[in-house]
Amino acid sequence: MKYGICHLSVIPCRLEPSDRSEQLSQLLFGETVKVYEKRKTWYRVKSSYDDYECWIDQHQFRFITEKEYKGFIENVPVVVTELVGLLHKKKDNSMMTVLCGSNLPHFKENTLKIVDEEWIYEGEAQSISSPFQKSRLVENAFLLLNSPYQWGGRSPFGIDCSGFIQLIYKLNGIRLPRDASQQAKLGNTLSFIEEAEEGDLAFFDNEEGQITHVGMILKNNRIVHASGKVRIDRIDHQGIYNNELSDYSHRLRLITKIY
Repeated sequence: MKYGICHLSVIPCRLEPSDRSEQLSQLLFGETVKVYEKRKTWYRVKSSYDDYECWIDQHQFRFITEKEYKGFIENVPVVVTELVGLLHKKKDNSMMTVLCGSNLPHFKENTLKIVDEEWIYEGEAQSISSPFQKSRLVENAFLLLNSPYQWGGRSPFGIDCSGFIQLIYKLNGIRLPRDASQQAKLGNTLSFIEEAEEGDLAFFDNEEGQITHVGMILKNNRIVHASGKVRIDRIDHQGIYNNELSDYSHRLRLITKIY
């Protein structure tokens, strides 16, 4: 078994070993993977965070030892909590941006180390072991408002509906799977929308009954979700009502309480 870590701001995770292949997800700086087979310049990997399997380019991650890998996953990570932070490499003072939700390995006194490189971090960060507060979920969600929708995206510069939910929960120390259909299997199902509180999740299905969309409940019958962009719309027992369309955009299937 081999192991790797993302050493760039954000990289695509592909369905097949090709730059032309569909993007299934993304890895953020400091996230680790288990590494399997190789095809030309591509490796099939599994994300340590959500067990998602995909292909990544060999130039977009670094190999690490099993000991380093265990050190990364056994320690509670410090994560970037603002939209964009800045890293300065100690060796040559070159710079690199890191995005909201990125891990900062071995972070201490604004310094972090990844493989053989040390960086100075400028920006806000927080250990995800901090006590859970639902109000922080809402703050994190609002931070991402107007982020553009991108299939497979997990960052403020492109994010899909389940990536959005996964990210804001990650910032609060709760690990969710990658896809909406997987997320819908967690927590306790509520019988009525009136029982929902801020931070609860609403799931929506298509004509075939498959879960295809997710959003987070807000106060006053509103929901924040990624559809075209991260936006706030009205929600009722039928689904999401889009004022711009003067119609329902998503059909409600169930509401769950994760925490």
